[in-house]
Amino acid sequence: MISIDFISKKYPLYKDLVTRLTAIGYVRVPMVLEPNEFSCRGDIIDIFASNHSHPIRLEFFDDELERLVSFNPHSQQSLSVVEKTLIHPAQKKEHSQWQGAISSLDYSVISGFQEDDFIVHESYGIGLFKGLVRVSVREKEAEYIYLQYKDKDKVYVPLDQFSRLHKYAGKDTQPILNSLHDNQWKKTKKRVEKEAFKEAEEIFLIHKIRQMKPGFKCAEDTVAQIELENDFEHPLTKDQARSLADIKRDMEEYKPMDRLLCGDVGYGKTEVLLRAAFKTVENRKQVAVLVPTTVLASQHTLTFKKRFEKFGYKVDCLSRFQTRKEQSVILENLRKGRTQVVVGTHRLLQKDIMFSDLALLIVDEEQRFGVSHKEKIKRLKELVDVISVSATPIPRTLYMALSGVKDMSVISTPPRQKKPIITTISEYSKDKVKQAIEFEINREGQVFYIFNNVRNIQKKTNSLKHLFPTLTIDYAHGQMPEKELQSMMHKFYNKEIDILVCTTIIENGLDITSANTILMEEADTFGLSQIHQLRGRVGRTDIQGYCYLFYNSEKVMTEKARKRLNAVREYAALGSGYALAMKDLEIRGAGELLGTQQSGQVSKVGFELYCKMLEDALMVLNGDVRQEVSFLALDAEDIFISDEDIKDPRERLMVYMRLYQLKSLEECDELHNEIKDRYGSHLDSVRNVFENVRQVLIKK
Repeated sequence: MISIDFISKKYPLYKDLVTRLTAIGYVRVPMVLEPNEFSCRGDIIDIFASNHSHPIRLEFFDDELERLVSFNPHSQQSLSVVEKTLIHPAQKKEHSQWQGAISSLDYSVISGFQEDDFIVHESYGIGLFKGLVRVSVREKEAEYIYLQYKDKDKVYVPLDQFSRLHKYAGKDTQPILNSLHDNQWKKTKKRVEKEAFKEAEEIFLIHKIRQMKPGFKCAEDTVAQIELENDFEHPLTKDQARSLADIKRDMEEYKPMDRLLCGDVGYGKTEVLLRAAFKTVENRKQVAVLVPTTVLASQHTLTFKKRFEKFGYKVDCLSRFQTRKEQSVILENLRKGRTQVVVGTHRLLQKDIMFSDLALLIVDEEQRFGVSHKEKIKRLKELVDVISVSATPIPRTLYMALSGVKDMSVISTPPRQKKPIITTISEYSKDKVKQAIEFEINREGQVFYIFNNVRNIQKKTNSLKHLFPTLTIDYAHGQMPEKELQSMMHKFYNKEIDILVCTTIIENGLDITSANTILMEEADTFGLSQIHQLRGRVGRTDIQGYCYLFYNSEKVMTEKARKRLNAVREYAALGSGYALAMKDLEIRGAGELLGTQQSGQVSKVGFELYCKMLEDALMVLNGDVRQEVSFLALDAEDIFISDEDIKDPRERLMVYMRLYQLKSLEECDELHNEIKDRYGSHLDSVRNVFENVRQVLIKK
């Protein structure tokens, strides 16, 4: 244990503190994000003690402790003064490579560009980011962004051109580096700009046509609507309430609604949709809810029935789970108006489906439907209100591109009761599996065990039965007969099964509140979006959720898989879906909003640049002109920060980027204080930089 008393000046010296922290089990890292870590930056030592709710920051001057504060690991900024504290030994991290509720990181702290990331420069094309490089300019040093191209050609990008760089996101396959010695990039860019303009015209035209067609206007909320909404046990978040208000306002107008509802996994989209559906049936109209999987169809049907049937409304499910006889009865009920809400898979798109009076279509995860299905969805959409739903957070670039031609509501804040899912990444072992499952069962919960191998799933289930002979264990996968799969899911939903061994079939929408631990074997083979979606199956209420990602230590993990697991660690905190979107989910979002044919164009120039092209095209069609962002006129040599003062090039780059975006002396002082807080007060190069910047702002 280490005692630090700032008031009475009793504390270890700088070097002694580093030695003692290592001795009691603390791990030295570049930036403190979670318990049991410490970092050193010049005169500053950051420590996240295992017995503290927040990390602390100590600033020394020689051997004198000048400052002791707590700080927020998300923003890395100070919170409050600490007078004295005790640092307990680090808690032993059993069986894990990384463990804990990782803190998400504010991206004003560190650049999103990592070494060897693929970067798109608007003039030169796809290259590799290699960090910052020092260059002598007129006998003065300055830093440039270093990009590497085909045949290891180099481009040094001036810092004031960072807005021309875009992080590449495309298909899973690695992009090919562009050459600096041919015109291939110019040709590619011109071709994709042409395609983006065509796409923009289609979006614009569909929007205009729908605006001209009359739709059905709903009346204001009824007494029953208020009663249904009061039945919900949790208050809506601000985002949920705003999204619902947007949707209701659309429904109470004559023009047909076409709204996209985006929200991260477990953020309460279903409750918003359910209330919109109820408003429709209260106006004596029908609702169709189109979902990509039979499992999700069953889940939604149960949810809607539970809330709707006491008001006298009939909810049916139409999927391959029903027999032909059952389906014919449902079809008859839809035609005669006896069924008010139907939840279904692509079965809803077949020719024999006829509605009595359909007024609202809800399409969940549209990008998961095939091209032929999408054409049928388009026809179904023509005269009814439409809500498209996505668990893929829409990156800002795409949001900006589509704003004005598509109505969008975003649920970006979690429900109040929701806790971060504690995520552990480790080598697979039976002991770790046993420990994780026993913990969940002892608190009377259930367990998802993801084993994505249909051929050996029975064998895996038997091995778990041998490990837990007193528990009820069964398996489920998409190749099972319909009735058997449905029965298995119902049993798990009704708590008749303790451990469900299953494939990724549970990835979308399954909501079982008593299942709060999920284990995934060979997690390094899953995509980030899959891990994110699967992890969202647990921790959906106020009960702490746990996710265990196992990799096989006997297999050589690819560099790509290692990066993927590192990304999970970096973005494991609650509300980090947007950051994941910018890593891995962009094409899913593009597939939903832009159409599958556009994914090929996206992969040629990267997602961010494609969105910029689309935004430019939509501006032209709307008669607008892009307002170019103006940056402060700074000379690179005047803002050179020594790598001794800020060692990490990603952190240094972010400081440079923020300097160019300063608008006033007040903003300048705020940034300077933030830098002094994080890196120390006695940094000559930092002080010189801010003096130069102030002079430029005064002359501006």
